[in-house]
Amino acid sequence: MMAKLLFSILLGCLFITTIVGQGKFEQLGSTLPTPNSYRTASGAPGHEYWQQRADYNIKVSLDDSNQSITGSETITYFNNSPDVLTYLWLQLDQNRRAKDSDSYKVSTSTTVGNEMTEVQAEAMLNDFDGGHKISSITDITGKALKYTIQKTMMRVELPAPLAKGQSFSFAIKWSYNINDRLKIGGRSGYEYFPKDDNYLYTIAQFFPRMCVYDDVSGWQNKQFLGAGEFTLTFGNYLVEITVPEDHLVAATGELQNMPQLLTKNQLAKYNKAKAETIQPIIIATEEEAREREKTKLKGTKTWKFKADNVRDFAFASSRKFIWDAMAVVQNGKTIMAMSMYPKEGNPLWEKYSTKAVAHTLNTYSQYTFDYPYPVAWSINADKIGMEYPMICFNFGRCEEDGTYTERIKYGMISVIIHEVGHNYFPMIVNSDERQWTWMDEGLNSYLQFLSESLWQRDYPSRRGPAENIVSYMSGEQSGLTPIMTNSENIKQFGNNAYGKPATALNILRETILGRELFDYAFKEYSNRWKFKNPTPADFFRTIEDASSVDLDWFWKGWFYGTDPVDLSLEEVKVFKSNPSDSKALLEMKQAEMAEAENYVYKEKNKKEIKQTYVEKDTTLLDMYNKQIPNAALIEKAKQSSTSVAPSKAEQMNYYQMTFKNVGGLPMPIIMNFEYTDGTTEKVVIPAEIWRFDDKTVTKVFPREKEIKNVVLDPNYETADIDRTNNHYPKKEEVNRFQLFKERDSRP
Repeated sequence: MMAKLLFSILLGCLFITTIVGQGKFEQLGSTLPTPNSYRTASGAPGHEYWQQRADYNIKVSLDDSNQSITGSETITYFNNSPDVLTYLWLQLDQNRRAKDSDSYKVSTSTTVGNEMTEVQAEAMLNDFDGGHKISSITDITGKALKYTIQKTMMRVELPAPLAKGQSFSFAIKWSYNINDRLKIGGRSGYEYFPKDDNYLYTIAQFFPRMCVYDDVSGWQNKQFLGAGEFTLTFGNYLVEITVPEDHLVAATGELQNMPQLLTKNQLAKYNKAKAETIQPIIIATEEEAREREKTKLKGTKTWKFKADNVRDFAFASSRKFIWDAMAVVQNGKTIMAMSMYPKEGNPLWEKYSTKAVAHTLNTYSQYTFDYPYPVAWSINADKIGMEYPMICFNFGRCEEDGTYTERIKYGMISVIIHEVGHNYFPMIVNSDERQWTWMDEGLNSYLQFLSESLWQRDYPSRRGPAENIVSYMSGEQSGLTPIMTNSENIKQFGNNAYGKPATALNILRETILGRELFDYAFKEYSNRWKFKNPTPADFFRTIEDASSVDLDWFWKGWFYGTDPVDLSLEEVKVFKSNPSDSKALLEMKQAEMAEAENYVYKEKNKKEIKQTYVEKDTTLLDMYNKQIPNAALIEKAKQSSTSVAPSKAEQMNYYQMTFKNVGGLPMPIIMNFEYTDGTTEKVVIPAEIWRFDDKTVTKVFPREKEIKNVVLDPNYETADIDRTNNHYPKKEEVNRFQLFKERDSRP
């Protein structure tokens, strides 16, 4: 029986216990939108791809006494679509701070108790008079235009239909009160410093901005409730910002009137920094900042910025700012990496911020494309990390004595890498943040992990390594949502939109595709869609198209589902051939032949069939039907068994292993075999092994050596949530309570 079983195994090394549903390996098919002339089946922009454009000319004044903004703008909107438009939609994101905002009405996260924070309490009071106050909307001749405000959106009626290839210019005047970020929260706002009675402003979403109109959704119509960020149109900006005369201002774009704003000494240092690529040059010193804090000049200055082909604009302003800069050179082009920060950030910011900016530009460009803009700013603002084109706001403060913890140091470096990295996703690869947070946060968190790895060996990265997502994926299903969930509906925002997609991409790179193949595909996606508006389908299709690997099963499991990874090595059976097997086979064959002579039909045929056709006509005989006596056949088998050495197949050890997909998310089966001679072997079986049965599979591994033990996922690369079932022989787990008792009983 042993020999019969052995050769049955050899005939089919792969066993599937049951053939059940193939859902996890079906193609995404109709789940993805149908390809068309705008977006192709390969994931690339189609030959008729189009996108709109909006240019802005903005003048804005910052009132440092009343913490308010007053502004005016002229928008020129270009209709590049094949459609005729009769109205335009704009975003009024400051209306999230209006007293009647839906953000307050639908909030359910805050409860009264010991853990309620001051920020939550202030937000619950809702006595801040926020929101855009629209003074007028006119065409360029001054004629009033009809408009309707719908919460955080505003519709402007066009005086005449806007056809393809036409543009329309109109003007808006507005104002709003700036929110105290540390009291009621927000991505934009002010921070007050009571010790020196000064303010630090990080201002964004401050002007009415065009909504996106595209081939996927028409007008973007998802209201801003606070979680889903921004869906925006590329355009050119000219912005004049009037602030107190002793403020320093950083903003999206290049400063156009620097000689009129800086001292001769500051201007000389800036020009020196343009040639310095190793160490930042301090342009405005801490001593100068301390002096400005005291004097508080009463006049104003206007800073003029120009930014081309950007999707948004933001700025920072304060008399508290220290300013440093250094150059980053990419293919002959000089980019200014710069930081502004108050004295409360030193010495941490002076040491790390601008170098982290420069590092991010270099590492992200390695995996995507050269940074196309002239500047990249990092601005220190307490308890925030937020991104805009060419400028971002980042946390990280020192203690009063100038010391800082390891946690603050790495947290600050990481947030700078992350927020500067957002210049690539979504500021250039312009995904729809209001719908799909993961397309910017997840992709950016993945690149952040690579950048951190290039910053320092053993960098304490939070997101990217597979083992770091295990606790989230092993949680209760009721608390999880698929990555492919609208931004406003996500549960566990950080894990879902940042951590899980970053981990998924890292697994694709390290385990599924390999670095070379994945890096090529990711770079192809980045370059296909820079300065364009991709969707999730464009990403999925491009990665498959550029790698030539069908990954629908992966997208379905990781992005459309919530099942965790938990593969179990359920059983190992060992079979071994030996020299007596040949004799056993011969004896078995003899018994079969003897039994065959007794088959009932043969007995009856001997009596009833007098002569067969071949017996009548012997010319029909050939090499295949000449009768050979059974005795002769048996003798031949005997001679063969004694004269031929055992085959390689008869000398092998056969390990029949049964695997169970406990978690439900199919993944490659990755194992480490340790042999009795001390050597090891890594075995990787593609995830397609689960295609016929996504619950249980059995596979036989022939090996010359004897296996001592087997470990599933030996390098922690699949985010397996339960490692207790990953071992053969079964690994005895330490009982933590028992360990505690034993330790407690020691003298």
